[in-house]
Amino acid sequence: MNNSHPFFDYTSADLEKEAIHRLRNLVRSLPSQCQIFREPWNSSTVVCLDFAKCSDQLNQLLSDQEPLIQAIQALGLANTVVFRIGNKLMGWKGIASPKSSEKG
Repeated sequence: MNNSHPFFDYTSADLEKEAIHRLRNLVRSLPSQCQIFREPWNSSTVVCLDFAKCSDQLNQLLSDQEPLIQAIQALGLANTVVFRIGNKLMGWKGIASPKSSEKG
């Protein structure tokens, strides 16, 4: 393989940046000022969207969150997405895993 960046050269931070980049590419409606990160909550990981720098755009995304949910699910990033404005929790949405949604 002539890949200039073999997989084993990536750090977990690089992989995290790539995952966030892919999410942004899949969900074009995410404002560029929205901070996206993942963090552990108990025994799982959640995707956090912080609208501190673009709070006026939160309601628009909340009204049409299906593309976001589908992208997070497709990328396998988390089972929950959290919406914030700074440290203030504005809402959250549980995400069914693809296997559990196929059963129903």
